Amino acid sequence: MSFFNKVFASVGIGSAEVDTKLEKDTYMPGETVQGIVEIRGGKVEQQIDEIYLTLNTTYLRESDDRKYSVTAAIDRFRLTTPFTIRANERKEIPFTFQLPYETPLTIGRSKVWVATGLDIKGGIDPSDQDHLKVVPSPLMAAVFNAIDNLGFRIREADCEEAPRRLRGRLPFVQEFEFVPTSGSFRGRLDELEVVFFPSGNGALDIMFQVDRKARGLAGIFSEAMGADETNVRLTVTNADIPYLAQKIQSVIQRYS
Repeated sequence: MSFFNKVFASVGIGSAEVDTKLEKDTYMPGETVQGIVEIRGGKVEQQIDEIYLTLNTTYLRESDDRKYSVTAAIDRFRLTTPFTIRANERKEIPFTFQLPYETPLTIGRSKVWVATGLDIKGGIDPSDQDHLKVVPSPLMAAVFNAIDNLGFRIREADCEEAPRRLRGRLPFVQEFEFVPTSGSFRGRLDELEVVFFPSGNGALDIMFQVDRKARGLAGIFSEAMGADETNVRLTVTNADIPYLAQKIQSVIQRYS
């Protein structure tokens, strides 16, 4: 019977199982994530080469004039060195890691999840997935509120492959697309795109892409040539929160 149990375990039947339990499911970029990986031994003793967590998201990549979604690993965390799990044994492995500042917010179609994997020698590796809700930091939320107060509403949020000049550690950035529905920019702008470049030093670098509305023949020509868009960057801190609407309005007005 032991021989057949080993054969079954090697193809995933009666093998060890893994279940990750997070302390909570909602986090801000830069926040500490805590939890426990619970391993339940199968019908036979098995060698675990390592337990790892991978923080994943998806982003849009363009090829041959077509966009398609690909999975990207934001970060990977190794939790253990090799060990043996006995038949029916239960182990709990506590873990802590910092959610990277580049982690996308789970707004629109953007998804973020933690995948737990076990590397099992001579067997099929079991895995587990846990989705996270990633919410704006207070400074990011203040930027969103300021943009809303200027008469914009969010239309779309997506992670997209970034040109090399905009890339950091990851091959994509998260773009938030706003349209003016009221206020002084209605009729002057087609849309406003916002990209955050957060860091751990308390500052938030923001890139605005101001898409001007075509006016007259010159404007129509500029729009056709793609010259109606202007990229501008702004760095803000928590000290700027009371004045964010004025700062952002000043930036947009300068290029609209």
